[in-house]
Amino acid sequence: MRLRTAAVLVTALVALTACAPLPTATPGTSPPVSTTTPTPTPTPTPADPIARLTLPQRVGQLFMVGTGTGSAAPGTLAAVADRHVGGVFLHSGTRTSLTRTASLVGQFTRLVSPTTTGGIPLWVATDQEGGDVQVLSGPGYTGIPSALRQGALTSATLQTDAVGWGGQLAQTGVDVNLAPVADIVTSPALARRNAPIGLLNRQYGYDERTVARAAGAFADGMRQAGVLPAFKHFPGLGRTDSNTDFEPAVDTAITADAPDVDVYRSLLAGGPALVMVSTAVYERIDPSAPAVFSPRIVGDLLREKVGFDGVVITDDLSAAAAVGRWTPAQRATMAIDAGCDILLLSSGPELLPRMYEAVLAKAVADPVFAGKVDAAARRVVIAKAVGVGS
Repeated sequence: MRLRTAAVLVTALVALTACAPLPTATPGTSPPVSTTTPTPTPTPTPADPIARLTLPQRVGQLFMVGTGTGSAAPGTLAAVADRHVGGVFLHSGTRTSLTRTASLVGQFTRLVSPTTTGGIPLWVATDQEGGDVQVLSGPGYTGIPSALRQGALTSATLQTDAVGWGGQLAQTGVDVNLAPVADIVTSPALARRNAPIGLLNRQYGYDERTVARAAGAFADGMRQAGVLPAFKHFPGLGRTDSNTDFEPAVDTAITADAPDVDVYRSLLAGGPALVMVSTAVYERIDPSAPAVFSPRIVGDLLREKVGFDGVVITDDLSAAAAVGRWTPAQRATMAIDAGCDILLLSSGPELLPRMYEAVLAKAVADPVFAGKVDAAARRVVIAKAVGVGS
C-alpha cells in the first residue's frame, strides 16, 4: 500500500446547467409524460494545480536556494523575482534573533506574485536539527540538544520540546525544517568513524526502533507547530566514513532491504514530510551514481518499494564535494531525471543560472523530461497547499 503524504486539495469548478421549465398543464387535462432519459450530471474532475503556471514558473518551483541569516543575498532575491524560484534556504551564518529572521524572511515572501511564482507561496527552510547543526540561534531561539541527547528523552517530552522549537521557526515565517536525521549508526564504535553523522552526534540512536521513535516524535512536534519536517539522508548516511560535504562517499553496507531503508516506512506513515536523498554512492543498491542521480534509488526504491509519493529534495548540489565531478547543468537534469522534485542549492545562488537554464532548455526540447518537470512541480505545489495537514 502506497504511503500518501499529500492529498489534492484543489476542487474543480462545476459549471451550472440551466434547467428547462416544466410543461404547463391545461386545466382538465393530464400533464404530458416525458419519455426523455435525464442526462447524467458529469462527475467533477480535479483541476490541475499547475495549469496556470508557465514552464519557467514550473521549473522555478523545483529549486530551493540559499541565503545567509545576516542579510538577504541579492542573488537569491533575484532568483525568486527573475527565475521564479519557489524555495529559500537559510544557511549557517551570523547569530540572529526571531525579529531579524522574520524581517529577512519577509523580504523573500513579499516577492510572491502572479508574475514571479505564479502566486504559489514560497517554502522557507532551514536546518534546525540541534547540537552542532542549528542554523538559527540568538535571542528568542532555544539551544537544541543533539539528536543523540534528544533520543534519550521520552517520546512525549521530545515531541513537546519540538513543538517549542518549531514554534520559534513558525513565528519567523520559516515553514520547512530540513530535519530530523533518520540515519542509523549501528554502534557507538562505528559512530566515531562515521564522519557525517555519528562523529557529530546527529543520530537518534543505534537501531531502527529507537530512530523511528525519536525522529518520529521530533517530526510530530514540528508538524504540530506548523512546520513541515524532512527525513534525511535516504537511503542512509550512518555507515560511511566519508562526509559528502567534503569528499565523495561510497557506502558498502546498506541494501534495499536494510533497516536504514525500512525506517522510512514507519516515519512516513506519521504525516506529511519531505524526504532528502543523499549524495553518497550505494554500492549494493546502485553503484553507478550518487543516490540523487539514481532512478533505481529514487524511483524504484523510494517511490515504488517504500511507497513514498511526496516531495523528494536533494541534499546540497551547489557546494558538496560528492557531486563535484558533474557540471551544474548535469547535476540539475540528472536529479530530475532520477525522480527528485526539489534541487537544494544550500550555499547560495551562484550556480542557479546554469542549473535553471539547463532544466528549462531540456524541458523545451524533450517531452519526456518536460513530463518529469510537470510531475515534480505538481507534487511541490500540492504539498504546499496541504502543508502539515494529513
